[in-house]
Amino acid sequence: MDFRQIQSANKRKSSELLFGMGLLVGLVAWALLTYFGKTGIGVVPFAVGIALISVWGSYWASDKIVMTMTGAKIIQESDNKQLYGLVSEICIASGLPMPKIAIVEDRAPNAFATGRNPEHSVIAFTTGILSAMDREELQGVTAHELAHVANRDTLVSAVAATTAGAIAILSDFIIRMMIFGGGDRRNSNENNQNPVALIASILVLILAPIAALLLRLAISRKREALADVTAVEFTRNPAGLRRALEVLQKDSTVVHQRSTAVAHIWIESPLDSSRTSKLFSTHPPLEERIATLRAMESAS
Repeated sequence: MDFRQIQSANKRKSSELLFGMGLLVGLVAWALLTYFGKTGIGVVPFAVGIALISVWGSYWASDKIVMTMTGAKIIQESDNKQLYGLVSEICIASGLPMPKIAIVEDRAPNAFATGRNPEHSVIAFTTGILSAMDREELQGVTAHELAHVANRDTLVSAVAATTAGAIAILSDFIIRMMIFGGGDRRNSNENNQNPVALIASILVLILAPIAALLLRLAISRKREALADVTAVEFTRNPAGLRRALEVLQKDSTVVHQRSTAVAHIWIESPLDSSRTSKLFSTHPPLEERIATLRAMESAS
């Protein structure tokens, strides 16, 4: 497949995964109604409201929160004219506004993009990546990060996090109501008449938060893969990003700020991939990403 086919496939799979998250919300609501009847439906807007407030508040302040958590500092053009020129070139090629540029004092090669939209975006590079990569490789990294901005990945992540958070809060709240005897006791006879539905509802409430987490991580992996391919659209040069990922693959150092809360934003996950199952990873394996880019080189 060429990059446009791969791009479309990743977008489609992201949409399917988000649709799956919506189905999970429906299943949890069904479990609630099955166990408590109509009197329990008021819990749904309560859980969704908490998730919306927490996640979307973070979304609107995403650049400030991420900058604080990673220790990134905004620089001016006079601080690094070459880097500014490189980012400007990719912005012209992509049609995106110029983002703010930040530096993270860290010897591990890595980079990230954040911000709620292209007009409020920030691209950050570690000092390690600036010293480890040549200009062509940095172009690939920059294009990848700008691809996240262009694809509104912060927005997609916020939607996924909101839905997963609502499922987790709702499931936890309902299970606590079950344990501590909440709910409408008048429905007990109805529940006893349908034990299969009752057991199914309990299983849904236990498994739904885990399924939501797995879907959220799968969405993150698809958006990473999409950013790789979109970067090729911007640069028309899969070799630059492929070589950059090979540099990351060979380097064993990781950034100091490797909190799971921001692991998904880096171009390479700072978490120990050798101890993390692929299902629970925020990024596709580097070898898969490199192989995809190499295939695109061969096809071009």
